[in-house]
Amino acid sequence: MRKENSDFQTSFLSEAGSFLQNRDYFAYTTLDDFSCWVAVKGLDSDQEVDSAKIAVQAVLESFIAKPALSKRSIKSYINQAHKVLQKQSLRVRLKASIVVVVSDYRRVRCAVAGNARLYHFRNGVSIFKSHDQSLAQEIFDRQQRVVDTRQHEERDNLLTYLGQPSNFSPYISPKMKLHEGDVLLLSTAGFWKHVEDVEMIDALELAKEPTQYVDVLEEVLLSRQRKVVDNYTIAAVFINKVYQESNKKKMKYIKWLVASLITLLLVGGGAAFYQAKQVKKIAELTVDMKEYEKNGNLYFQDGNYSEAVMEYSQGRNVAKKLKDPIHRNLLATKLRITQLIIQGDEAAEAGDFSKAMEHYEKANKEGKLLQNFGKEDIETRIANMDSIVDIVESIKEGDALFNEEDYNGALDIYQKARTKARAIAFTGEPQIKTKIDETESKIAELTKAQQELRAEGLEKNGDRHYATQEYTKAIESYTVAQEIYQETGLIAKVLGLERKIMNANDKLLPVIPPVADVETPNNETDNSEQSLESEKFKEGK
Repeated sequence: MRKENSDFQTSFLSEAGSFLQNRDYFAYTTLDDFSCWVAVKGLDSDQEVDSAKIAVQAVLESFIAKPALSKRSIKSYINQAHKVLQKQSLRVRLKASIVVVVSDYRRVRCAVAGNARLYHFRNGVSIFKSHDQSLAQEIFDRQQRVVDTRQHEERDNLLTYLGQPSNFSPYISPKMKLHEGDVLLLSTAGFWKHVEDVEMIDALELAKEPTQYVDVLEEVLLSRQRKVVDNYTIAAVFINKVYQESNKKKMKYIKWLVASLITLLLVGGGAAFYQAKQVKKIAELTVDMKEYEKNGNLYFQDGNYSEAVMEYSQGRNVAKKLKDPIHRNLLATKLRITQLIIQGDEAAEAGDFSKAMEHYEKANKEGKLLQNFGKEDIETRIANMDSIVDIVESIKEGDALFNEEDYNGALDIYQKARTKARAIAFTGEPQIKTKIDETESKIAELTKAQQELRAEGLEKNGDRHYATQEYTKAIESYTVAQEIYQETGLIAKVLGLERKIMNANDKLLPVIPPVADVETPNNETDNSEQSLESEKFKEGK
C-alpha cells in the first residue's frame, strides 16, 4: 500500500474573517493508494445552504467511490460537485469556486473552477501555480503575458465556477511528479489576493511542519490590518517521503534491458563498443515508449481520444529516437486511427455525414491491419450513423425554432435529441445539453417577464379601485400582485405594495376617536338657577 510507504502531512485552517458566517470549506481524505484535498469558496448569498460544504462532500464521495489520478476521473469529481449545486439551487443559484488536488503518493494533479488555487513549491521555488478561471487570467493569456492576477480589477469576474448555468469548463492540470521536500498549498481568494508568492516562499524558511507554516501564513495575512477581512482558507501538505516502489520496479526492468542489450552486443562479436551510459539511456527510452503506448491504450479504451493521440505521438517520437521501426509503425498506425475517429466525430457533429463515414471507414480499414484495433468503437459509430443523422437534423430544427423565439418547441426537440444522443454515446451530447440550458434560461426569463407584466396590471387595477374608494377590491388586486412580485424576487415592489395595502385597510376601517364627557360652564348653571328663582317669585306674587 502506497500510503504506508510514504509520508504526507497536512494542516489547515478556515476562518470567517470579519464576517459572522464562513462560506469557505476544506476537507481531505487519504486512502491506501490515493489521497484527495478539496478547498471551496461559496459565492452565493443563501444563508440556509452551505454551498461550499455541499461541493466538498460531493467531490470526496465521488473520489472515494472510484479513486484515480486520470484527467477523466478528476474531471468527473468536479463535475459531480457542479451538478449537485445546480440540483440544489432552489431559492437562489448556488455558486462556488473550487480547487481539487489528487495524488497517488508519487504524482499529483489538480482541477480548478473559479479562482481557488494550488501552489507547488520545491527547494524554495514556486514550480507550479494553478490556472484561474477568470476574465483577468483570460486577458493575460490572450496577451501571452505571465502576470499575477492578484491586483487586476477582473480577478473576481469568473468565467467558470461550480453551479453556473452552462459552459462549465474547469481547468485540469497535467500530472506532476512529487519530490521529497515538496510543499503543496491550497487556498481560497481570501488568502492569496493579499499575500505575495514570495511571502509564501519566505514563510517556508520559518516552518518545519505544515502546522507552523499555516500559522505563519495567517500572521502574514492578518498583518495587512485591513478593515474587512474576507473568509479565508489555507491548507498545506508537506511531502516528507514519496512512494518509491514503482520506481524500483522500473529500475529493475531497465537493468534487465541493459543486461539483455549488453548480452546481445557480446554475442554479436563485440565489434561495436557501447558505453554503459548509452546502453542505460536506450533502456530508459524503451521503458518510456512502452509507458506511452500503455497510457494511450487506456485513454483510447476510455474514449478520451485527444489524450490518446498525445500519448501515441510521444511514444512514436521515442521509437524514432530508438530507431525502432516496428514500434514506430505500430504507434503511428494507432495514432492515425485515433485521429481518423476524432475527425469522423467532428464531421458528424458538423452535419457532414459523408465525410464522417469516409473517416470511419478509413479507420476501420487501418485497424484491420493491426488486429482490428478500435474495431468495436468504429463499427458502433458506423452502425449509429442513421441515428446521428436524425440527431443533427433535430438540432438544426431546434435551432430554427430557437431563433424564431419558439423556446418551448425548441426545448422539446433538444430534449428528444439528447435522449437519442445519450443512448448511442454521441460525442455531441454535451453541446445539446448546453442548448437545453440556454433554452430553459430563455423560457425562465420570458415567464418572469410575463409574471411581472401581470403583476403590474393587477397593481394598476388596484390603484383604480383605490381611486374610486373600492378599497376591498383594491386590497385583493394588491395582494395578488404582491405574491407575484415575491415569486419573481422584486423585493422593492413587494414593500411598495405592502404600504398600499396598509393605506387601503386604513381607508376601509377608519379609526374612530373616543367621545369625551361635556361639562356645563358655571355661568350657564347660574343663569338657569336665576331663571328658576324668578319663576317661583312670579308664582308667589
